[in-house]
Amino acid sequence: AGMGRTVVELFYDVISPYSWLAFEALCRYRHIWNIDLRFRPAFLGGIMQQTGNKPPAMLPKRGEYMLKDMKRMAKYYQVPLRMSADAFQHIMGTNSLTAMRFITAIDMTNPQYLEPLSREFWMRFWSQHEDISQPENILAVAQQAGLSGDLSQKALEMVSSAAVKERLKETTAEALKYGAFGMPAVVAHYDGEPHLFFGSDRLELLGNFIGE
Repeated sequence: AGMGRTVVELFYDVISPYSWLAFEALCRYRHIWNIDLRFRPAFLGGIMQQTGNKPPAMLPKRGEYMLKDMKRMAKYYQVPLRMSADAFQHIMGTNSLTAMRFITAIDMTNPQYLEPLSREFWMRFWSQHEDISQPENILAVAQQAGLSGDLSQKALEMVSSAAVKERLKETTAEALKYGAFGMPAVVAHYDGEPHLFFGSDRLELLGNFIGE
């Protein structure tokens, strides 16, 4: 990290569409703002469970609004996120645990691939509406992100290891410790304190807060 850079952590899960928007926006701001951006893959299911939170779409009116909101946000951020009426069934029917463990394994072994790999998971799930829970799909995502077959295979084997499971649990617990109740959870370490900003629509506020 450069001198006086504000450390900004992004806790995310690839099942979360708003996390994708925050991820892409922060990737752009990283070159303009004086920040040290750190990607922290965590498990949204664990955060929802621990905090008693419910998916927004459980409330039909909110679900209806969210569909429109996501379309507007995708256009605004110029991210190829495609919402469909059955998007919520799509989310509910998918468990992101294996994908997030795979991403965690890559973070532990080859962190230089963390950004392209995460992006490809979002692309596959939120742009192409394809599965990300099965090993063969995960390997396809990894290949798309530029990982060698050998590297992907090793990471896939690590998914069931205690080290990877523990690391993902720890990162998720850390997000909870900062007060997260959903994703994306953006934590800015400013003036010696961690400050939580929830959602992809609080980035102007984050910038203002850290003097950008």
